[in-house]
Amino acid sequence: MSTESGPVRPGAPPHNLHIVSGKGGTGKTTIAGALACALATAGRRVLVCEVEGRHALSELFGVPAWEGAEEKKLRSTPAGGTVHGLAIDAEDALLEYLETFYHLGIAGKALDRFGVIDFATSIAPGLRDVLLTGKVYEAVRREVKNLPNAYDAVVLDAPPTGRIAQFLNVHEAVAGLARVGPIRNQADSIMRVLRSDRTVVHLVTLLEDMPVTETGDAVRELAPTKIEVADVITNMITPRPLPLTQLRRAARHDLPLEVPGFDPAENKALAAEFALDAERVLAEADCRRRLTELGLPVVDIALDPAGVDDAALLGIAEALAEQLPHEVAA
Repeated sequence: MSTESGPVRPGAPPHNLHIVSGKGGTGKTTIAGALACALATAGRRVLVCEVEGRHALSELFGVPAWEGAEEKKLRSTPAGGTVHGLAIDAEDALLEYLETFYHLGIAGKALDRFGVIDFATSIAPGLRDVLLTGKVYEAVRREVKNLPNAYDAVVLDAPPTGRIAQFLNVHEAVAGLARVGPIRNQADSIMRVLRSDRTVVHLVTLLEDMPVTETGDAVRELAPTKIEVADVITNMITPRPLPLTQLRRAARHDLPLEVPGFDPAENKALAAEFALDAERVLAEADCRRRLTELGLPVVDIALDPAGVDDAALLGIAEALAEQLPHEVAA
């Protein structure tokens, strides 16, 4: 079996391009990095790409920030694979594009000095998205070409959900720029890969009203693009200490607390604090119910109060592998 994004090897996971998006602050970069670690099983090479110029990957993996188009090894995984990183810059991608299609190597750099490249990508944001997604496309296609620097999977830390449909729908983005020529051909090729059955989108959210609402909007906005949304990943979930029935009682201050050694005033203050916590957990439960109504699988990642360090990143990767076993190679 083969697809637009390459042949499917026997025993290989069903997808080789994973696009991760989420509202700002939901931890989408952390999930993208953890997903890359989960996919990097024995002998597998996985590339995780960022396109927002924040050097978030270097911070997440605890390595020095790097510039340019270098693909840097970020870490080996306990399962025996390797994770590599790429920070994609639109201006660098445009210079590479000019050299590839118009052989303007030196001239392209001269244009950059005069600010022409920045001007071009500013007045034509659709071109910028084609350039950024084009670098991801090139990395995915290496497997088809059997290149020595090919990757078994590529993970894209994509723009937030408020812009994800526009970012991925590069075919429409260039409609007003070019009807024929290299740019249009590039956009068409990218869309074929994005719409193939080996590409999926994972939407990251918190169990809060605004991120959940934006997640639902993204699902609806992505539908016309014909790019598959695989699942919703709920991040930083508060542990649920009691059944919902008892939490509802606690939220109504109807769950007496009598801690030995506490006086009535202290017990009352503790009950009030518990009521607030119960209200928050109940609100999360309601948000999760709204997510299930989208008809997509929901993946749960628990809150780690200590924050995200190397051990926590691998813990998230393990949780993703357990809940998405079909994505992880044996």
